[in-house]
Amino acid sequence: TPSYHLTRILFLRMLAIVYTAAFSAAKFQNKGLIGDRGITPARYVLNNAQSRGEARSQRRKAWRPLPTLLWLAPNRDNLNPWLDGLANTGLFLSTIMLATGSANFFLILGLWIIQRSFMSVGGPWYGYGWEPQLAELTFHALFLVPLVSMNPFFGWSPTMKLGTYPVPILVIWAIRWYLFKIMMGAGLIKVKSSDPKWKPGNMSAMCFFYETQPVPNPFTRYFHFMPSAWHRVEVWVNHFVELVAPFLLLVPFRKWRLAGGLSQIMFQLVLISSGNLSFLNWLTIVPAIFCLDDVFLLSNLPPILQRVALGTPTTNAFVASVFSNHLTPRITPTPRTLVSITFALIMAKLNINVVRNLFARRQLMNASFDKLRLCSTYGAFGTVAETREELIIESANDINGPWREYQFKVKPGDITRRPSWISPYHHRLDWQMWIASQVGRIERSAWIYSLLLKLLKQEPDVVRLLECDPWESASERDMSLQEQRPKYIRIEKYLYKFYNKVDDTNASGDGKRHYWTRERLGRYFP
Repeated sequence: TPSYHLTRILFLRMLAIVYTAAFSAAKFQNKGLIGDRGITPARYVLNNAQSRGEARSQRRKAWRPLPTLLWLAPNRDNLNPWLDGLANTGLFLSTIMLATGSANFFLILGLWIIQRSFMSVGGPWYGYGWEPQLAELTFHALFLVPLVSMNPFFGWSPTMKLGTYPVPILVIWAIRWYLFKIMMGAGLIKVKSSDPKWKPGNMSAMCFFYETQPVPNPFTRYFHFMPSAWHRVEVWVNHFVELVAPFLLLVPFRKWRLAGGLSQIMFQLVLISSGNLSFLNWLTIVPAIFCLDDVFLLSNLPPILQRVALGTPTTNAFVASVFSNHLTPRITPTPRTLVSITFALIMAKLNINVVRNLFARRQLMNASFDKLRLCSTYGAFGTVAETREELIIESANDINGPWREYQFKVKPGDITRRPSWISPYHHRLDWQMWIASQVGRIERSAWIYSLLLKLLKQEPDVVRLLECDPWESASERDMSLQEQRPKYIRIEKYLYKFYNKVDDTNASGDGKRHYWTRERLGRYFP
């Protein structure tokens, strides 16, 4: 029987990295997004949910579709301390898990509750598929760890006496299934979409993917300028990894399963190197770790990584037992085993609708079929745009200008600004601006009205979501402008393309390296 104690340590540490990124973004961005004076305040979500419950004369119903600790706040007009408190608590818990490589039921439960609390009131800022994906994986992890103990080798002893037990194998298989449905969902949504670029006879999706993805990184342009024949090979590789290789995750043969897990990890590493897709790819690596086992990790990890991962007094005895096949404990009907069986049955029931959706003609993407969103179906990039249209916000003190452009943290704006590498961190406003440019008219992204109003008012929490306030920057350079404030605001739409002379810093004649070219397409608002 394979041992998974070291595997669990790596799993928990990778999960902690994802949570550290997620809660760091929450700490520095949530006040501007869903805070008291944010773009879409959380109090409105709570008030609306309460009103719906009271209309049915059942106040408790507001809790069912909206599980969040923010219900406990005594004053909904002052939620900022609660948002900060939840983010800081989440960071504290994830730091413990990262440092120790261990967790217990209550630590994981705390992470899950905080994540669900933000998801419930986050509106469009928490509407991405990786948010329920993170919550679902965390729910699995609840049954992977001890109830109270924080010993990373809990369940193992040098003699393997009666009463010791391995990492729950049913939970491990549930995690492998979780990865299987993620990859299959991503693959099926592409081949069943109306976009011909993913289909045989065309296969050109990757010719456009890099240039049009939400947040490019410094290497994205080099991927983009690869030959078109190579991009078509990439599409075939994508389909293999997402539609064929996932079956290797579920086979009972160790070597095949190792190959399946490693192929998924390598695939995600390539995606990480080619763009800033938030913590999505990092999160997808986490369940793939459980396709590996302790023997594989001890045989293939560099010694320095082994020392980092196995920094406990039981290390030598543990390593010896792994390679001498002593980790073959008797399976006894302990309460923990019964809990694992119950968990497996619950997840099997919840996944019935997921399987139906995967093979439905009209597959739903990033949808859940239970009220607590314990189990969801996923998919990504079913269609790929052929051009990159950016929304550029400008404001002025006079209707005739001059107009000053707002620069975002990572969203393309200034064509001479080098793309940043921020993954697994996530700038939610930048992503939503990209989505708004994709979905069309401003009415489909109504939150933009609030954003523009906050920028005119120079709301500090909202302005901090941007790279800088152009009015504050101008007043710092010219004291005579300190009394000026924006009175008019608009959004222009531009066509952006990667600058195709990647090594020529002076081709534009201004002495600056250009990373983009842009062409005005027209007015987006008003």
